Amino acid sequence: MILNCITIDDEPPALVLLENYIGKTPFIKLLSSFSNAADALIFLNDNAVDLIFLDVQMPEFNGLEFARIIAGKHTNFSAKIIFTTAFDNFAIEGYRLDVMDYLLKPYTYEDFFRAASKALGVINLMRKVEEGQNTVAEDEQYLYLKVEHQMVKVPVNDILFIEGLKDYAKIHLKTDGNPLMSLITLKALEEKLSGNKFLRVHKSFIVSLDKITAVTKTSVIIGKSSIPVSEQYKDAFNSFLITWR
Repeated sequence: MILNCITIDDEPPALVLLENYIGKTPFIKLLSSFSNAADALIFLNDNAVDLIFLDVQMPEFNGLEFARIIAGKHTNFSAKIIFTTAFDNFAIEGYRLDVMDYLLKPYTYEDFFRAASKALGVINLMRKVEEGQNTVAEDEQYLYLKVEHQMVKVPVNDILFIEGLKDYAKIHLKTDGNPLMSLITLKALEEKLSGNKFLRVHKSFIVSLDKITAVTKTSVIIGKSSIPVSEQYKDAFNSFLITWR
């Protein structure tokens, strides 16, 4: 997946730095750079953009005003914004405007790559959520699992979460009855479910995103079950939270 981006900053050196960093990053394509937000807004009317690197303090038309306009568009795939600023006092306003992240000047390529990777994860997940079930083929709406001595057809939409137990997987369903125990690894199931609304949140758990009823900082709640979220999968989980709230 390639993210189309633009950069907006009234300082030429800042634009040059961003262009350099974007050139090093294989999953981002720079469409255009702007020294003022007004020209960028005109560009957005005719071009599909996924990500905007936006300076906050600019003369006449500043980054906050620009972000408010973007937030008001309410399009299905509105561009996400990463603030590039020398000031750290815009956190509250940025949260209200659903700003993806901050790059506090002067920032390193490591800082840039972290923020860009976060954006990639969130935008990718947003598209999967938007396009998910409507684009799933009929055969992909079922899992065919070996349970004891028979092959069982399991509707994907009935799955609440899956628990890995070494070489076995315990599939918890929304229908009454005991979970299904199948001789299959969690990794294999993760691959089978990659086109659906499922997320691995722990080395031992995959959850159905549609079935989550509550979340904490370290777990998701599905019905009466609490499933832990491990540090290894925190970034993907946090990306999901941005679209879930």
